[in-house]
Amino acid sequence: MARARTLAYVGALGRAVRLATRAGGPSLGDRAVAVPRMVKAVRSGEYTGISVGKLALIAAGTAYVVSPVDLLPEAALGVFGLADDAMVLGWVATTLVEETEKFLEWETAQGRGPQAPPTVPSDVVR
Repeated sequence: MARARTLAYVGALGRAVRLATRAGGPSLGDRAVAVPRMVKAVRSGEYTGISVGKLALIAAGTAYVVSPVDLLPEAALGVFGLADDAMVLGWVATTLVEETEKFLEWETAQGRGPQAPPTVPSDVVR
């Protein structure tokens, strides 16, 4: 059972890497600057593609990885202590790639985001 779960996790991470690096897709920079817009759109109720709870889990995972407090401390367990950080970081990265992909597609469909043409006030256009 644990082996199947590990293989599924590795498969999801591989799909996320392919998605994040595909030709013509959003760059990692585009995805990074989309995260605050996504959080704002979720909090306002405009975007329902991800829940507030999942956003909270992503934030908690990020905090866990950067925190010096670990479930399995590196100082005591060496390389094995890095395993929990690697698993959490992998989940956060995979989830962010997948969720920003959906959000950027939604933004484009809504005519919003950095790809959207700027709107000109009607009194300027003749």
